[in-house]
Formats: sequence, structure tokens, C-alpha cells
Amino acid sequence: MIIMKMWKIAFTKMHGAGNDYIYVNVMRNKIANPSELAIKWSDRHKGIGSDGLVLIGKSPVAEADFLMRIFNADGSEAMMCGNASRCVGKYLYERGLTKFRTIRLLTLSGVKKLSLQINQKDEVEQVTVDMSEPSFERGEWFRPTANLVQGTFVSMGNPHYVVFTNDVDDVFRMGRALECHPAFPHRCNIEFAQILGDGKIRVRVWERGSGITMACGTGACATAVAAAAAGLTGRSSRIIMDGGELEIEWRETDNHVYMTGPAAFVFDGEIELQQ
Repeated sequence: MIIMKMWKIAFTKMHGAGNDYIYVNVMRNKIANPSELAIKWSDRHKGIGSDGLVLIGKSPVAEADFLMRIFNADGSEAMMCGNASRCVGKYLYERGLTKFRTIRLLTLSGVKKLSLQINQKDEVEQVTVDMSEPSFERGEWFRPTANLVQGTFVSMGNPHYVVFTNDVDDVFRMGRALECHPAFPHRCNIEFAQILGDGKIRVRVWERGSGITMACGTGACATAVAAAAAGLTGRSSRIIMDGGELEIEWRETDNHVYMTGPAAFVFDGEIELQQ
């Protein structure tokens, strides 16, 4: 008779502008199969429900304080997530894992600096993330073809293709096809953006590996950069997404993109695993 070993994993559900993930502190809870668990747990009918799974750990390098790994709802590992990084900052501070208001976070896209804005209740109200420099270099990410809808490719450490339109609901009609278009050998995040004026841009996102999400931090940054580069806006934008708004500044002084927005706890729980 085979006896299955059971144990419980503590998790926290959080969201940044509606972009929701399951967060696990792997300094306390070891996870051997995050890709498999991301698929299982992200299911909104049979699991916890989320856009993916985020692991929070200690950094293995001296240049960073903590480590963030992100697994999309389809199990693929993401290079970076702006909304998740803000949530990690709030988690680390409010759960007593750090009392520093500046945190260096290691991601697959490099080290990102989080600046926490703390209110009088000692709670993290907003987080500004230094998202580093954008890049228009296509590299292995983008190989244009004749039948591709017109857009702007921007890398924020992960690939984005921004399509300016008068109907952001094009996300339903074209999102999936564009993510997997032959022009993007490794798939791509797709943004449909409408310029509203006064520095405001309405955006809907199809995220690589997750589909339509309420918000995407790197997508907001890519959209702001694409709009500024095309002369459609200045270098500061308010990005209006389904789940909330993000402030994006593409600074001339260092060419870095700075993203500011909220992060919120949803609930804590435990989920049982077996081996």
C-alpha cells in the first residue's frame, strides 16, 4: 500500500491594479514544481484563481536583497512583472521581512529598485519601481512580417508589442493571435492603447502566458514609452487599465522608466499538497 505524504503550503493572494497573483514565501515553504502548481492553483474554477504564481526568496547575489520568480497561469516562467514587484515590496515590509523603504529585487530581467511610500499606519500605500531602460532592439524577440498589424515593439526586460487603436476591445479579437504570431518566436505581450489626451492612455492587455489581465505593469511602461517615442504624449503618462491606474515616467536624466502604483492584500490561506 502506498501512503501519500500530505503537507500544507501557506500562500497570500495579492493584486496590483487587479493583476492578481498567488504569493509564496519560499524562505519558509519549499516548492519543487512551481510550473505545475502555477497551472493548478491559477485555475479560477478548480484552484485558488490568479494570473499566476510568484515565489519570494532570499537573493543569491549580494547586489539584491530578495528574489522574485514569476510563473504564468500556463506554467511558463516570466522574466518580469511590474505589478507583482510592487506587491512583493508591500509583502516584505508589512510582513516584517524588512524595514527598509528601498528594496533591491532580483528578477530574470535584472535587479529592480523598489521605493516604498509608507503612510502613518506604517502601511505601504504605493510603490515606485525603477524598471530600468526600455529597449527598441528586436533581437530574438521580434521578426516583422508583412501580415502583422502595425505596432511598436518595446522591451521592458520582457517583450511587448503596442498597437495604437480607437477600440481597445480589439484585445478580444486579436490578442491571442498576436501573442502567438510568427513574428514573435518566443510569444509576446500585446497592448491595445487609445490616446485620450492630457497624458492619459487607455490600455487593455493580452499577457503572454496568461491571456487578458486586469493590468500589466511592464505593459503600462511599454505603452508609455511607445507613445512618447511617437510624439503622442510627453514622457509622463497616466495609464488607465481595467483594474486601475498607473503613473509612468520615462526620465530624460537616466533614460529609466519609473512606475508608481498601488498593491493590495486579498487574503491568506493554506493549500494541501501530497507526495
